Amino acid sequence: MNELPEAARTVFVIDDEDRFRDRLVQALNERDYAATGFADGEAALFAATSAPPDCAIVDLRMPRMMGLHVVRRLHTIDSSTRIVVLTGFGSIATALDAVRSGASHYLTKPADIKEIVHALEHEPRAARTPPRPTVPTLDDVEWEHIDRVMVACDNNISRAAVALGLHRRSLQRKLARRR
Repeated sequence: MNELPEAARTVFVIDDEDRFRDRLVQALNERDYAATGFADGEAALFAATSAPPDCAIVDLRMPRMMGLHVVRRLHTIDSSTRIVVLTGFGSIATALDAVRSGASHYLTKPADIKEIVHALEHEPRAARTPPRPTVPTLDDVEWEHIDRVMVACDNNISRAAVALGLHRRSLQRKLARRR
């Protein structure tokens, strides 16, 4: 099992939920990581261009820039960054998208600090038993589709609206409701 070297301890926590992000940063700092929190992907990517983190924990659903887009850009900046996607809306489709985009792990909330630290320090293992299937709600499926199209269109609302067959303003309203 390949463990993260002791010297590799910088972690970016990218999540728009202030309370959760602050608690996670504090818990990681108490475990000898140099954790820094970011409320959005743009700020984290800006910081990563000058000093890429050893690890990143990325929320899948954030306003303005979707988590998968952040994962792809972080992976492009430094492919050795270990990226853990953490989401409250897990599905097989988004897990596959996250791994294909460069994430090493995909965890669903609520994940405890032990699970998160384990994901940061260890290579993923193949699951011994397949995950229990859950039936997502229609709203979750719609949001996952919108999320994938937004990522494919580089978060360009006009292009995404055309691809989805929606009026631009209708897509803006849907996105505003999810924030």
